[in-house]
Amino acid sequence: MRWKKQLLTLTPYQPGKSIESVKRQYKLDQIVKLASNENPFGCSPNVLTELESNQPSFAIYPDGYATSLRESVASFLKVNQDELIFGNGSDNIIQIISRSLLHPGANTVMATPSFSQYKHNAVIEGAEIREIPLLDGQHDLEKMYGAIDDNTNVVWVCSPNNPTGTYVSKNNLISFLDKVPSHVLVVLDEAYYEYVCADDYYDSIELTRNYSNLIVLRTFSKIYGLASLRVGYGIANKEIIKALEPAREPFNVNSFGMVAAQAAILDQEFVQTCKEKNKQGLTQFYHFCEDHKLSYYPSQTNFILIDINADADKGFQFLLEKGYIVRSGKALGFPSSLRITVGSFEQNEGVLKALGVFLAEQPEQLSEN
Repeated sequence: MRWKKQLLTLTPYQPGKSIESVKRQYKLDQIVKLASNENPFGCSPNVLTELESNQPSFAIYPDGYATSLRESVASFLKVNQDELIFGNGSDNIIQIISRSLLHPGANTVMATPSFSQYKHNAVIEGAEIREIPLLDGQHDLEKMYGAIDDNTNVVWVCSPNNPTGTYVSKNNLISFLDKVPSHVLVVLDEAYYEYVCADDYYDSIELTRNYSNLIVLRTFSKIYGLASLRVGYGIANKEIIKALEPAREPFNVNSFGMVAAQAAILDQEFVQTCKEKNKQGLTQFYHFCEDHKLSYYPSQTNFILIDINADADKGFQFLLEKGYIVRSGKALGFPSSLRITVGSFEQNEGVLKALGVFLAEQPEQLSEN
């Protein structure tokens, strides 16, 4: 068969190990999964109530326009309904954007390391990929701007960034947007937006009013706790949305996901509670890192990237055998780091205790002096 040659260079997305597979492999009764940045507190109770009282039919296709969900999200964000696009997770919208704008002869600019699906989709579409290394864990917007030319169609900005948890400040982002040519679509991926506590963060919805080449991506998979139902959305001016819609497959958001997401976005008290618990959890990790003299990036997300000064895969395996699934930084561009999702207070205490045991067993690093 005459496959696209670029497919032969790619591997499928590698999700973290499942709880059941780890239980079976290591004969463990209790497993704590802190690898995929899911919400350890689940979802709003309102979601379960709504799904019990408003169960969609299995036999009927979903509403292809996501009408009720669209109305709720538009009302909450104070945007027009035609300024929204919905997807099977925000990953799906990344795919739609790539399908719409990337092709052989075009190029796309992104930071590295960052979310893997920007590059993955660009490879599939045959576009040239221009990766700009992070600067101290943050997007180097000056060099990203310098990589843009007449053939650039998309620039990806992940803020807060995965896997570092860092963010782009308001002044730096606006300065960047002011310079980007109008023919370039800037994708501002805000999957972790609801966790941000930084004072100098920006109002991305307002920015879509001021920049006609900007789209903002968000998801219900993180703080809303609906990862298994796969609902994401994009916000942009109606011209961008209208251009993208033909590349969106029909019925791409399932009926249960729409019902759940609509109930979730109406319960902002739950969101704020999760945000505060996450902030407290990050403090646990910061104290541990400081006590053990470990480098880390202060995070605006529900995960933290910690340099353990050892082989990341070894740290990952040690914690796995203790019943904690985390993410090795080796595949993320940080070979001596672990990315750990912030869990409940007790889960954080447990994984940090196990990590402390691992660190105590490592040989001391030789001094350069």
